[in-house]
Amino acid sequence: MAHQEIDLTNPKQNIKNAGFLPEERAWMDKLLEAGFIDTFRIFTKEGGHYTWWSHFANARARNIGWRIDYFIVSNNLKSKIQSSMILPQVMGSDHCPIKLEIKL
Repeated sequence: MAHQEIDLTNPKQNIKNAGFLPEERAWMDKLLEAGFIDTFRIFTKEGGHYTWWSHFANARARNIGWRIDYFIVSNNLKSKIQSSMILPQVMGSDHCPIKLEIKL
């Protein structure tokens, strides 16, 4: 599910669709408030970064997508996170890989 409006291209048009329902987004809010971290948002604050695109209308090439894949970690790991990124250049699926680097 896409957590925030910046996590999908057309938030207003998707407010009543599964994957962006208010109750789904509220669940993620509670998870983050409980001491968990969306690692990608540590490094990237702006929108326009997605992990899934529809197969229709050349959506991936036009970057009309949703960020629905996450690395969520407990707050006690925050100091060990070196990077968290989306790899949209990796093809092969309607999703792209995400990468998390942590210090050992």
